[in-house]
Amino acid sequence: MLETLRRITRSALLGALTVSTALAQSPSSTPDPEKAEDRSGQSEKGQQPPVDQQDTVHPRNSKDDVEAIGNRKVGKGPNFYSLEKEIALGKQLAQEVERSAKLIDDPVVTEYVNRVGQNLVRNSDARVPFTIKVIDSDEVNAFALPGGFFYVNSGLILRAQEESELAGVMAHEISHVAARHGTKNATKSQILQLTTIPLVLLGPAGLAGYGLYEGLNIALPLTFLKFSRDAEREADFLGLQYMYKAGYDPNAYITFFERIQADEKRRPGTIPKAFSTHPPTPERIENAQKEIVRILPNRPEYIVTSSEFDSVKERLRNITFARKAQDNGPGKPTLRTRTEQSKKQPTGDDPNSTDDDRPTLKRRPEDSP
Repeated sequence: MLETLRRITRSALLGALTVSTALAQSPSSTPDPEKAEDRSGQSEKGQQPPVDQQDTVHPRNSKDDVEAIGNRKVGKGPNFYSLEKEIALGKQLAQEVERSAKLIDDPVVTEYVNRVGQNLVRNSDARVPFTIKVIDSDEVNAFALPGGFFYVNSGLILRAQEESELAGVMAHEISHVAARHGTKNATKSQILQLTTIPLVLLGPAGLAGYGLYEGLNIALPLTFLKFSRDAEREADFLGLQYMYKAGYDPNAYITFFERIQADEKRRPGTIPKAFSTHPPTPERIENAQKEIVRILPNRPEYIVTSSEFDSVKERLRNITFARKAQDNGPGKPTLRTRTEQSKKQPTGDDPNSTDDDRPTLKRRPEDSP
């Protein structure tokens, strides 16, 4: 029974975590003066103009107060994991990730992404050190494991048009760790699983109790979907504050999701499956606009991007192109299309025509009549 309980707990934990570093002391990225834009700048074609922020806001509580960041009780709630256990768990999961994922090891790219991330961490409510790495993947995505183990896909960096857009997505993932969403959802999962065990042991006729347990198991993913959507809303809310506190234009978070939304309409399936548990993109955009007006006082200037972002992005693009060229280089196994094969077929009825690439059956000499 104990072994069964351990298996249930472990599977529930991994299921909850899949839905969702020593602090570096290097300086934050410094924007170019010409790229620190004022709020009067016009938005890109097809995008909504920046929302009009108030010069003065009146926070209802500490969670709304960006000046209280770092001194708030973000992440409170039922949790079976201490911070130490959360870090240990995250480290174990990170090892599993790195056994299967290919990391970008270019020092210029990794140092830059780590520096942007650590600047956001310093302006967040996170209580654990962060380790930030870049995964060589075309998918536009990023994810953070419990305990501050944070991975950014190269596809996300290449899709972002400005440093502030990259910072917005990174701030969102940092918020998941600051609010301890992974282990809190795992705790809820374990509580739900544990409450079904008496039904198995004491349920009528045994089998009926087990059947009810199986039925509840089917409903658990829907429960986690709701938890996950709530967690995403909170991460949006906190992420806007963290990027604002770090000096970035919070409107960049909106423009990025507008672009993702346009991509999905133009090419369905563009948004990764992991995003299926997030709130619908139009809802996220609307909520973000409301929160920017409500809790973030206006600033005359924001960090929008930097020349370093442009150079790192170009460097990363060259790295990914080189990798793809190597993967498709001579000597690599390939599949010929039907058209390519048909070009090798004899064009006439010449019996002497041959295609050395085509398999043939030959009669053995001893089988000859």
